[in-house]
Amino acid sequence: MTNANSSSPGLTWLAFAMLTVVSWGVYGVFLHTGQVAMQDPVNGRYKAFLFVGIAYFLTAVLAPLALLLAKGAAFSGYTGRGMGWSLVAGIVGAIGAFGVLLAFGSKGTPAVVMSIVFAGAPMVNAIYSLILHPPDGGWGNIRPQFYLGILLAALGGCLVTKFKPDTTPSKPVAVQPAPSAPSPSRAQQ
Repeated sequence: MTNANSSSPGLTWLAFAMLTVVSWGVYGVFLHTGQVAMQDPVNGRYKAFLFVGIAYFLTAVLAPLALLLAKGAAFSGYTGRGMGWSLVAGIVGAIGAFGVLLAFGSKGTPAVVMSIVFAGAPMVNAIYSLILHPPDGGWGNIRPQFYLGILLAALGGCLVTKFKPDTTPSKPVAVQPAPSAPSPSRAQQ
């Protein structure tokens, strides 16, 4: 049994990370399905993006507002820096969602587009994080396994994209009707 006051992070963070993995793992398929279901080849992606925005409003505005009200949180103490970076994060996330829809509109499939996104995003995150927070001891102090991880992520994204299973339905084979017995003519009756 762990002490509630211990400084050990436990594994709760992993459960939340897995929630994100599952949610974002189905995100592309759901987004593509919504775009196609709009039945508008010209504007379907914009219509789908509109509903993504509505979902963000419900999930990222109304839900936290309700939680803040329920917890009796003060609505003061917002810093300009905190609000600014949070706004930038939301804009970048929305641009990413829009980029996914544009990729689908350009004939990208969820399996390919999302494989590239989910292989590329961790690489960008790792490199950008290192630029913001350089490692102790400098860049020469980065272990080779880190570079191998970046390479494997890139290779994994490429392999999943190149060798994805073909999911296009095969064309139905025309079935020839079985020859039927000739019907007796009136002359034979």
